[in-house]
Amino acid sequence: MKNLEDTQFPAPRNANGAKNKNNDTDRDPKKFLGAIIAALLVGMLINTLFLSKGVENITYSEFLKLLENGEVVSAVIGETTINGDLKPLDVPTDKVATPQAENASAPSPETATKSKARRFTTHAVKDDTLVAKLTAKGVHVRGEVRNPMIDFLLAWILPGLLLYWIWTMASGRMLKGAGGLLSMTKSRAKVFIEKDVKTVFADVAGIDEAKEELLEVVSFLKDPKRYARLGGRAPKGVLLVGPPGTGKTLLARAVAGEAQVPFFSINGSEFVEMFVGLGAARVRDLFEQARSQAPCILFIDEIDALGKSRALGFAGGGANDEKEQTLNQLLAEMDGFDPSEGVIMLAATNRPEILDPALLRAGRFDRQVMLNNPDQMGRQQILNVHVKKIKLAPQVNLHNVASLTSGFSGADLANLVNEAALVATRRNAEAVTEADFSQAIERIIAGLEKKGKVMNPQEKTRVAFHELGHATVAMDLNCLDKVHKISIIPRGMGALGYTLQRPTEDRYLLDEDELMNKAAVLLGGRAAEKIFLGKVSTGAADDLAKATDLVRAMITQFGMSEKLGLAALERRSSAFLQSPFESPRSGLSEKTAGEIDVETKELLGQAFQVASQCLERNRAFIREAHDRLLSKETLTEDEISGLWKNHHN
Repeated sequence: MKNLEDTQFPAPRNANGAKNKNNDTDRDPKKFLGAIIAALLVGMLINTLFLSKGVENITYSEFLKLLENGEVVSAVIGETTINGDLKPLDVPTDKVATPQAENASAPSPETATKSKARRFTTHAVKDDTLVAKLTAKGVHVRGEVRNPMIDFLLAWILPGLLLYWIWTMASGRMLKGAGGLLSMTKSRAKVFIEKDVKTVFADVAGIDEAKEELLEVVSFLKDPKRYARLGGRAPKGVLLVGPPGTGKTLLARAVAGEAQVPFFSINGSEFVEMFVGLGAARVRDLFEQARSQAPCILFIDEIDALGKSRALGFAGGGANDEKEQTLNQLLAEMDGFDPSEGVIMLAATNRPEILDPALLRAGRFDRQVMLNNPDQMGRQQILNVHVKKIKLAPQVNLHNVASLTSGFSGADLANLVNEAALVATRRNAEAVTEADFSQAIERIIAGLEKKGKVMNPQEKTRVAFHELGHATVAMDLNCLDKVHKISIIPRGMGALGYTLQRPTEDRYLLDEDELMNKAAVLLGGRAAEKIFLGKVSTGAADDLAKATDLVRAMITQFGMSEKLGLAALERRSSAFLQSPFESPRSGLSEKTAGEIDVETKELLGQAFQVASQCLERNRAFIREAHDRLLSKETLTEDEISGLWKNHHN
């Protein structure tokens, strides 16, 4: 996609119309300075390696000794050094054969020599008699005064230029993404031209209510004068709220695609910087860019990183100042821009409870659009969108697939379709079948199948009774979530078996009896181990934790305890994100916490008793299903239903 900030202008052309490749290099001061420094360094290197080759570096004492022996021919006396020439040295060369006489039977060898020039250099020592000594020995003497400008250039100018060049090159590379050191305050938003935004409302499924809310925004961007005719105005901002994976970013892009306007996209964390004032400057620059491209859509994803409530405080004073300044600038900009300009601000978050109240007031974010996980019909619509990208077998019933994916978000369903295609590819199938979707669902929910993990017969027997305990209690209590599959094949990190249930319909409310039935189903595995094997194991750890959380929620959140009454004793800190480090007993007295523990224990005991009674009534079914499960390792819905009917007719 094309980014407006990265637009490049055409290079200059010469008289013939060809691009002038050298023009940019000649005008670039960094490259010109680098070329000068390189030339100087190369010159110094040549002088060191070649011009100084063959020069003997001797001490002053050796120089005086050579002078006494008459070896010095000439000398150049400088301020710090003495350079000169020595007498040539005769060096023997290769032997040649010369005949001694005409009748000689063999030539006699004769040694040849050649003269080798010698030069010397030594440090000058203060000696007032040196010139007299040199003159007495017939040495040609010459004085030399060094140009001070050369020393100044080598000592100060050249190192300074070299350091400046290194600094400019390093800073340019480090800040290349931000456009250089002086553009740190520029916004880093990605700008997409209307022709680059291919997403439209037809690509977004399962959130029809949210699309209807945003249709008015699209209408305003297409025809702003229509709303100004009667004095109305479009909303300044629309906040998209929902759990992760529900399509908030996709919906914002679809609005831009439908309206055919530029789309500015940036993440809230990109405004948070270490230096105070940078975030606020980027907010100003972002809104200036948006106004220059109006009508357009300005989208800030994860706005909770930028708009966190100032009442919550921050970890450090510097961070506090920076975040508050950035948020204050955002509030000022949202108050300052005129909605008639055609700039619509969209933002997305999954933590609306921590946003600053000033950001959520009318006049800034006029509308909040809630995006929840889709219902069964919505999941089927989302699957219809994603299966267009794969080769689907004609007999696949997406309604059945949607019924198995209760609680899946749009992102989860997209991943499911991809996983099903991969499963079909691994078995070299021509198309994706419904069985591939079932395997993909099991892999997402329970984890990867571990065929190499071998259990001993005792463990297999225990796992089979455990899983049949869950299934039997669910069928005996006629739960809404039908048993779809039972398996004793290990999966995931710790699951040695699993029981997969399929909801028959979407439920939004559950009464007290249905919650207790859920707890009984969770405890059915532990009850089956105790009844049929006489001893319990560690396999029910996860079931016990889930049952405890469910029963505690009945007591502390839903007011379903007669002893503790209707008080809401615990609250979720986040509607969509739950922290594993959150303390559930904050603000409770010791007495109340003790009563909650006692009531939780009593309700769990009641659920365990219900599960045990269900298993006692269906001993024959469990025995037969256990033997079949051990032999086949997996029982499908049809096989389970057939066995159940045989024992209840």
